[in-house]
Amino acid sequence: MSRFFSQKYSNLEAYTPGEQPKDMQYTKLNTNESPFPPSEKAQAYAAQAAHRLQLYCDPECTVLTREFAQLYGIGTDEVLFTNGSDDALNFAFMAFCDESHPAAFPDITYGFYPVFAELNHVPYVEIPLNDDFTINVDDYCGINQTIFIANPNAPTGIALPLSDIERILQSNPDNVVIIDEAYVDFGTDSAVGLIHTYDNLLVTQTFSKSRSLAGGRLGMAIGSASLIRDLNTIKYSTNPYNINTMTQAAGVGTILDDAYSRRNCAEIADNRAYLTAELEKLGFTHTPSTANFVFAKHPSYDGERLYLELKKRGVLIRHFTKERIRDYNRITVGTKEQLDVLLKNIKEILEETA
Repeated sequence: MSRFFSQKYSNLEAYTPGEQPKDMQYTKLNTNESPFPPSEKAQAYAAQAAHRLQLYCDPECTVLTREFAQLYGIGTDEVLFTNGSDDALNFAFMAFCDESHPAAFPDITYGFYPVFAELNHVPYVEIPLNDDFTINVDDYCGINQTIFIANPNAPTGIALPLSDIERILQSNPDNVVIIDEAYVDFGTDSAVGLIHTYDNLLVTQTFSKSRSLAGGRLGMAIGSASLIRDLNTIKYSTNPYNINTMTQAAGVGTILDDAYSRRNCAEIADNRAYLTAELEKLGFTHTPSTANFVFAKHPSYDGERLYLELKKRGVLIRHFTKERIRDYNRITVGTKEQLDVLLKNIKEILEETA
């Protein structure tokens, strides 16, 4: 740090994103990106929008908001588009957390939650998962804190049923409950349909995973009109032009080609089943993931060592060093061809140490 860096951030530990190495060509299964390109309509809309880049983008995302609201059956005042769902989550920490409303989230979950809490000087508690990495819903009932739950959770991929989410909402009526649905489209029921029942529910989603726009940086928050107004206050106090013109256009094209995204999600779900079955044949165990990744470990091969050996061979997966999960690796579900490359290399590695 320079001598000018503010002391208020002296203890801040920044989020560590997944590797994006350029030293060689990798089979890239480490950052939960879609293996499929954006839809042709999304690409065409973005290319057309490039001709207007001399002008500021629409801060209200008017067309994008209208098309999304129509697709999801919600009001245009019940959704806010953001620069990736990380932007929406940060807005939520800023808007709904303070000394009187501390944050609460699992001890094993999306790594940005504690970073956002520290960045915004929000007190927080990390609630331990059960031994099987499931969430104990009772731990969140009636705690009167601003709750953040990734559903399905990351990096485990384990989902909560909507009935459990409702229990949490009902027992914390005076606090906002944020359900982070970055991976919801691969086999988990969305809580969006509950926003008209619970005015303390905020759902965040992203176009990065199921909609093939990770590089476009497009996310959204969905909730009651009053919650969205709160987030808009934060947005217009930080960066009103947070969604660029080409990304807005790509988002519209993606929504108008929703069937393309749904087909891709179905194929990824099929590939997830294939990957877990093949890993089980090799002796791996895994959590019951409903996301576009698998969280797996081998009983006799160290997780970090496997990650490093695969990287040497040009295959990237994600390893976490946190004590409770250091034996595991998170593997993005790619195409069948990519998974076969992964499995071939894992077999060779295990055979070499047999």
